[in-house]
Amino acid sequence: MTYATDRLYGEVAYVAYHFHWGLDDILDLEHADRRRFVAEINALGGPR
Repeated sequence: MTYATDRLYGEVAYVAYHFHWGLDDILDLEHADRRRFVAEINALGGPR
């Protein structure tokens, strides 16, 4: 099973926007780590 492309783009954009990380850095993350960063940003009260 593959991860939905739209969802991946959303996660990348979200992390990049909040952490100012580059595309390669974000895509190098394991899926679970990327999802964790998204959750942590949400916990900080960021828009989603």
